[in-house]
Amino acid sequence: MTYSELTRRYFDAAPGAGILTGPGVARGAAGSRALGTWVQFDLRTGASPLTDRRIESVRFLCFGCPHTIAVSAWVAEQGVGRPLRPALPEAVHALQRRFGVPVEKLGRLLLVEDAWLAVIAAGGS
Repeated sequence: MTYSELTRRYFDAAPGAGILTGPGVARGAAGSRALGTWVQFDLRTGASPLTDRRIESVRFLCFGCPHTIAVSAWVAEQGVGRPLRPALPEAVHALQRRFGVPVEKLGRLLLVEDAWLAVIAAGGS
């Protein structure tokens, strides 16, 4: 399989890979290693001067193909500084185009979205 330059860059560097620990950390995951794709996001939030909760830091773990790892890394990177809202930094189909993900792998991007929505939900409680 041929990967786009962006996919290769985020797969190779995997910025944001790892876990967060300590008070105020939320965790959300989706998928299954046994089924070939699993994604976990950890995040920490803080309040802005306007009391709007914003994402201060994000880490991810991913078991999956290079596309899934690259998109997870990008989502973690782009999530920092955003308000705590139940949406990816960019829609799934836009991510598919951005990273050149084949249509048959769209389900993997939906798992990235599910893990992101799970961590956002956990961060709001």
